[in-house]
Amino acid sequence: MFPSMLDQYQVQLTQCLEREQYEEAKDLLRFLLQCQGDERQHAMEWGNLLTWLEQAFPSSDAVDELDQAEDMEKQFRRAALGDYGSVSSTQATEKIMKQLQSAVAIDQQMLALERAEFIESEDLNQRLMEWLEGQQLHPALQFKALQTLKKRGVSGVVTMTRLGEVVQLEIEATPLSLNEFPDSVNAILDKAVMALEAVDVTMPILVTELWMECLHCLYGTRSYGWLLHEEHYIEDCFAAGLHTTIQLIVYGQAVEDDIREIYGITDEYRFRYEQASRIIRDITLYLQELG
Repeated sequence: MFPSMLDQYQVQLTQCLEREQYEEAKDLLRFLLQCQGDERQHAMEWGNLLTWLEQAFPSSDAVDELDQAEDMEKQFRRAALGDYGSVSSTQATEKIMKQLQSAVAIDQQMLALERAEFIESEDLNQRLMEWLEGQQLHPALQFKALQTLKKRGVSGVVTMTRLGEVVQLEIEATPLSLNEFPDSVNAILDKAVMALEAVDVTMPILVTELWMECLHCLYGTRSYGWLLHEEHYIEDCFAAGLHTTIQLIVYGQAVEDDIREIYGITDEYRFRYEQASRIIRDITLYLQELG
Protein backbone atom coordinates (compact mmCIF):
# COMPACT_ATOMS: atom_id res chain seq x y z
CA MET A 1 0.00 0.00 0.00
CA PHE A 2 1.43 3.39 -1.01
CA PRO A 3 2.19 5.80 1.88
CA SER A 4 -0.23 8.41 0.53
CA MET A 5 -3.05 5.85 0.41
CA LEU A 6 -2.19 4.65 3.91
CA ASP A 7 -2.36 8.21 5.24
CA GLN A 8 -5.71 8.74 3.53
CA TYR A 9 -7.16 5.59 5.07
CA GLN A 10 -5.82 6.55 8.49
CA VAL A 11 -7.55 9.94 8.23
CA GLN A 12 -10.78 8.26 7.12
CA LEU A 13 -10.57 5.84 10.03
CA THR A 14 -10.03 8.67 12.50
CA GLN A 15 -13.02 10.53 11.11
CA CYS A 16 -15.25 7.46 11.46
CA LEU A 17 -14.25 7.10 15.10
CA GLU A 18 -14.73 10.79 15.85
CA ARG A 19 -18.22 10.66 14.32
CA GLU A 20 -19.00 7.43 16.20
CA GLN A 21 -19.52 5.62 12.88
CA TYR A 22 -18.36 2.35 14.36
CA GLU A 23 -19.79 -0.02 11.74
CA GLU A 24 -18.03 1.96 9.00
CA ALA A 25 -14.83 1.93 11.05
CA LYS A 26 -15.03 -1.86 11.44
CA ASP A 27 -15.58 -2.34 7.70
CA LEU A 28 -12.61 -0.11 6.92
CA LEU A 29 -10.39 -1.99 9.40
CA ARG A 30 -11.35 -5.33 7.86
CA PHE A 31 -10.47 -3.94 4.43
CA LEU A 32 -7.10 -2.64 5.64
CA LEU A 33 -6.24 -5.97 7.25
CA GLN A 34 -6.97 -7.77 3.98
CA CYS A 35 -4.86 -5.32 1.97
CA GLN A 36 -1.91 -5.09 4.33
CA GLY A 37 1.53 -5.37 2.84
CA ASP A 38 4.58 -4.57 4.91
CA GLU A 39 2.65 -2.46 7.44
CA ARG A 40 2.97 -5.04 10.22
CA GLN A 41 2.93 -2.51 13.03
CA HIS A 42 -0.17 -0.88 11.58
CA ALA A 43 -1.77 -4.30 11.09
CA MET A 44 -1.32 -5.11 14.77
CA GLU A 45 -2.89 -1.80 15.78
CA TRP A 46 -5.74 -2.29 13.29
CA GLY A 47 -6.39 -5.79 14.61
CA ASN A 48 -6.46 -4.64 18.23
CA LEU A 49 -8.76 -1.75 17.38
CA LEU A 50 -11.13 -4.00 15.42
CA THR A 51 -11.29 -6.45 18.30
CA TRP A 52 -12.12 -3.67 20.75
CA LEU A 53 -14.78 -2.15 18.47
CA GLU A 54 -16.45 -5.53 17.97
CA GLN A 55 -16.57 -6.05 21.72
CA ALA A 56 -17.61 -2.54 22.66
CA PHE A 57 -20.06 -1.92 19.80
CA PRO A 58 -21.35 -5.27 18.51
CA SER A 59 -23.90 -5.35 15.71
CA SER A 60 -27.34 -6.82 16.45
CA ASP A 61 -26.43 -10.05 14.65
CA ALA A 62 -23.19 -10.23 16.63
CA VAL A 63 -25.10 -9.83 19.91
CA ASP A 64 -27.35 -12.79 19.05
CA GLU A 65 -24.34 -14.87 18.04
CA LEU A 66 -22.53 -13.85 21.22
CA ASP A 67 -25.45 -14.94 23.40
CA GLN A 68 -25.54 -18.32 21.65
CA ALA A 69 -21.77 -18.67 21.91
CA GLU A 70 -21.86 -17.91 25.64
CA ASP A 71 -24.53 -20.58 26.18
CA MET A 72 -22.46 -23.11 24.25
CA GLU A 73 -19.31 -22.10 26.09
CA LYS A 74 -21.03 -22.54 29.44
CA GLN A 75 -22.22 -26.01 28.46
CA PHE A 76 -18.76 -26.93 27.18
CA ARG A 77 -17.02 -25.66 30.31
CA ARG A 78 -19.46 -27.52 32.53
CA ALA A 79 -18.80 -30.75 30.61
CA ALA A 80 -15.06 -30.27 30.13
CA LEU A 81 -14.11 -28.76 33.48
CA GLY A 82 -16.67 -30.26 35.82
CA ASP A 83 -15.43 -33.86 35.76
CA TYR A 84 -19.05 -35.06 35.52
CA GLY A 85 -19.32 -38.69 34.46
CA SER A 86 -15.64 -39.35 35.10
CA VAL A 87 -15.17 -39.04 38.85
CA SER A 88 -17.38 -38.51 41.89
CA SER A 89 -17.85 -35.08 43.45
CA THR A 90 -15.66 -36.18 46.36
CA GLN A 91 -12.85 -37.19 44.02
CA ALA A 92 -13.29 -33.99 42.03
CA THR A 93 -13.02 -31.95 45.23
CA GLU A 94 -9.78 -33.70 46.18
CA LYS A 95 -8.40 -33.13 42.70
CA ILE A 96 -9.24 -29.41 42.81
CA MET A 97 -7.70 -28.91 46.24
CA LYS A 98 -4.55 -30.78 45.26
CA GLN A 99 -4.15 -28.53 42.24
CA LEU A 100 -4.65 -25.41 44.36
CA GLN A 101 -2.22 -26.49 47.06
CA SER A 102 0.54 -27.94 44.89
CA ALA A 103 0.49 -25.84 41.72
CA VAL A 104 3.57 -23.71 41.20
CA ALA A 105 2.17 -21.35 38.56
CA ILE A 106 -0.68 -18.97 39.34
CA ASP A 107 -2.35 -19.69 36.01
CA GLN A 108 -2.72 -23.35 37.03
CA GLN A 109 -4.40 -22.28 40.25
CA MET A 110 -6.67 -19.92 38.31
CA LEU A 111 -7.70 -22.84 36.09
CA ALA A 112 -8.41 -24.98 39.15
CA LEU A 113 -10.71 -22.24 40.48
CA GLU A 114 -12.48 -22.13 37.11
CA ARG A 115 -13.09 -25.85 37.41
CA ALA A 116 -14.26 -25.47 40.99
CA GLU A 117 -17.25 -23.42 39.81
CA PHE A 118 -18.83 -26.58 38.39
CA ILE A 119 -18.14 -29.14 41.12
CA GLU A 120 -21.30 -29.92 43.09
CA SER A 121 -19.89 -30.41 46.57
CA GLU A 122 -20.71 -28.68 49.85
CA ASP A 123 -17.40 -29.86 51.26
CA LEU A 124 -15.55 -27.96 48.53
CA ASN A 125 -17.06 -24.66 49.73
CA GLN A 126 -15.62 -25.03 53.21
CA ARG A 127 -12.25 -26.25 51.97
CA LEU A 128 -11.94 -23.35 49.56
CA MET A 129 -12.65 -20.90 52.36
CA GLU A 130 -10.07 -22.57 54.62
CA TRP A 131 -7.50 -22.52 51.81
CA LEU A 132 -8.22 -18.85 51.09
CA GLU A 133 -7.88 -17.82 54.73
CA GLY A 134 -4.94 -20.09 55.60
CA GLN A 135 -2.51 -19.48 52.74
CA GLN A 136 -0.38 -16.52 51.65
CA LEU A 137 -1.74 -16.06 48.13
CA HIS A 138 -1.29 -13.64 45.26
CA PRO A 139 -3.99 -10.94 45.66
CA ALA A 140 -5.33 -11.58 42.16
CA LEU A 141 -5.69 -15.27 43.06
CA GLN A 142 -7.48 -14.30 46.28
CA PHE A 143 -9.93 -12.20 44.28
CA LYS A 144 -10.54 -15.06 41.84
CA ALA A 145 -11.25 -17.36 44.79
CA LEU A 146 -13.77 -14.88 46.17
CA GLN A 147 -15.49 -14.77 42.79
CA THR A 148 -15.55 -18.56 42.63
CA LEU A 149 -17.13 -18.82 46.07
CA LYS A 150 -19.76 -16.24 45.12
CA LYS A 151 -20.59 -18.10 41.91
CA ARG A 152 -20.98 -21.27 43.97
CA GLY A 153 -23.60 -19.49 46.07
CA VAL A 154 -21.47 -19.22 49.21
CA SER A 155 -22.09 -16.34 51.62
CA GLY A 156 -20.30 -15.15 54.73
CA VAL A 157 -17.14 -13.32 55.73
CA VAL A 158 -13.56 -14.39 55.07
CA THR A 159 -10.45 -12.97 56.73
CA MET A 160 -7.16 -12.77 54.85
CA THR A 161 -4.02 -10.70 54.36
CA ARG A 162 -4.04 -8.60 51.20
CA LEU A 163 -0.99 -6.51 50.29
CA GLY A 164 0.16 -6.61 53.89
CA GLU A 165 -3.25 -5.68 55.37
CA VAL A 166 -5.57 -7.98 57.30
CA VAL A 167 -9.03 -7.54 55.79
CA GLN A 168 -12.48 -9.04 56.26
CA LEU A 169 -14.58 -9.38 53.12
CA GLU A 170 -18.14 -10.46 52.45
CA ILE A 171 -18.15 -13.12 49.77
CA GLU A 172 -21.54 -12.13 48.38
CA ALA A 173 -20.35 -8.52 47.86
CA THR A 174 -17.52 -9.56 45.51
CA PRO A 175 -17.88 -7.95 42.04
CA LEU A 176 -18.04 -10.49 39.22
CA SER A 177 -17.46 -7.92 36.48
CA LEU A 178 -16.29 -4.34 36.08
CA ASN A 179 -19.90 -3.15 35.98
CA GLU A 180 -20.46 -4.50 39.49
CA PHE A 181 -17.82 -2.25 41.02
CA PRO A 182 -19.09 1.02 42.56
CA ASP A 183 -19.83 3.98 40.29
CA SER A 184 -16.88 5.95 41.66
CA VAL A 185 -14.50 3.13 40.62
CA ASN A 186 -15.89 3.05 37.09
CA ALA A 187 -15.86 6.85 36.88
CA ILE A 188 -12.07 6.76 37.25
CA LEU A 189 -11.73 4.44 34.27
CA ASP A 190 -14.25 6.43 32.21
CA LYS A 191 -12.24 9.62 32.71
CA ALA A 192 -8.97 7.92 31.79
CA VAL A 193 -10.48 6.30 28.70
CA MET A 194 -11.95 9.59 27.50
CA ALA A 195 -8.59 11.34 27.75
CA LEU A 196 -6.54 8.45 26.33
CA GLU A 197 -8.75 8.04 23.27
CA ALA A 198 -7.36 11.35 22.06
CA VAL A 199 -3.82 9.95 22.38
CA ASP A 200 -4.30 6.52 20.79
CA VAL A 201 -7.55 4.78 19.86
CA THR A 202 -6.16 1.44 21.07
CA MET A 203 -5.45 2.80 24.55
CA PRO A 204 -8.94 2.06 25.99
CA ILE A 205 -8.30 -1.67 25.71
CA LEU A 206 -4.94 -1.50 27.48
CA VAL A 207 -6.00 0.88 30.25
CA THR A 208 -9.14 -1.18 30.97
CA GLU A 209 -7.06 -4.33 31.37
CA LEU A 210 -4.62 -2.50 33.63
CA TRP A 211 -7.41 -1.06 35.77
CA MET A 212 -9.05 -4.48 36.17
CA GLU A 213 -5.73 -5.99 37.29
CA CYS A 214 -5.29 -3.17 39.79
CA LEU A 215 -8.81 -3.60 41.18
CA HIS A 216 -8.35 -7.34 41.61
CA CYS A 217 -5.29 -6.68 43.75
CA LEU A 218 -6.53 -3.61 45.64
CA TYR A 219 -10.04 -4.84 46.45
CA GLY A 220 -10.78 -4.60 50.17
CA THR A 221 -7.61 -2.71 51.11
CA ARG A 222 -7.28 0.83 52.46
CA SER A 223 -6.17 2.02 49.03
CA TYR A 224 -9.34 0.56 47.53
CA GLY A 225 -11.31 2.47 50.15
CA TRP A 226 -10.01 5.71 48.64
CA LEU A 227 -11.60 4.76 45.32
CA LEU A 228 -15.03 4.63 46.96
CA HIS A 229 -15.02 8.35 47.73
CA GLU A 230 -17.12 10.16 45.15
CA GLU A 231 -15.28 13.46 45.39
CA HIS A 232 -14.26 14.53 41.89
CA TYR A 233 -10.69 15.30 42.89
CA ILE A 234 -10.18 11.67 43.99
CA GLU A 235 -11.51 10.43 40.65
CA ASP A 236 -9.33 12.93 38.79
CA CYS A 237 -6.19 12.01 40.71
CA PHE A 238 -6.58 8.27 40.16
CA ALA A 239 -7.59 8.73 36.51
CA ALA A 240 -4.48 10.83 35.97
CA GLY A 241 -2.35 8.26 37.78
CA LEU A 242 -3.82 5.54 35.58
CA HIS A 243 -3.14 7.67 32.50
CA THR A 244 0.46 8.27 33.55
CA THR A 245 1.12 4.60 34.29
CA ILE A 246 -0.27 3.25 31.01
CA GLN A 247 1.78 5.78 29.05
CA LEU A 248 4.91 4.74 30.93
CA ILE A 249 4.15 1.10 30.15
CA VAL A 250 3.40 1.66 26.46
CA TYR A 251 5.73 4.52 25.54
CA GLY A 252 8.31 4.42 28.31
CA GLN A 253 7.64 8.06 29.19
CA ALA A 254 4.89 10.40 30.32
CA VAL A 255 4.80 14.19 30.69
CA GLU A 256 3.14 14.46 34.08
CA ASP A 257 2.64 18.23 33.97
CA ASP A 258 0.59 17.84 30.80
CA ILE A 259 -1.39 14.94 32.25
CA ARG A 260 -2.23 16.83 35.42
CA GLU A 261 -3.44 19.72 33.26
CA ILE A 262 -5.72 17.40 31.28
CA TYR A 263 -7.45 16.31 34.48
CA GLY A 264 -7.47 19.76 36.06
CA ILE A 265 -5.24 18.77 38.97
CA THR A 266 -4.00 21.89 40.70
CA ASP A 267 -1.13 22.20 43.17
CA GLU A 268 -3.67 21.74 45.96
CA TYR A 269 -4.22 18.12 44.90
CA ARG A 270 -0.79 17.32 43.51
CA PHE A 271 0.15 15.25 46.56
CA ARG A 272 -3.06 13.19 46.17
CA TYR A 273 -2.20 12.63 42.51
CA GLU A 274 1.29 11.44 43.42
CA GLN A 275 -0.18 9.05 46.01
CA ALA A 276 -2.64 7.66 43.47
CA SER A 277 0.09 7.25 40.86
CA ARG A 278 2.32 5.45 43.35
CA ILE A 279 -0.44 3.02 44.28
CA ILE A 280 -1.10 2.10 40.65
CA ARG A 281 2.59 1.84 39.76
CA ASP A 282 3.34 -0.30 42.81
CA ILE A 283 0.59 -2.73 41.78
CA THR A 284 1.95 -2.79 38.22
CA LEU A 285 5.46 -3.56 39.44
CA TYR A 286 4.10 -6.20 41.82
CA LEU A 287 2.27 -7.92 38.96
CA GLN A 288 5.41 -7.83 36.78
CA GLU A 289 7.59 -9.33 39.52
CA LEU A 290 5.18 -12.22 39.97
CA GLY A 291 5.05 -12.98 36.31
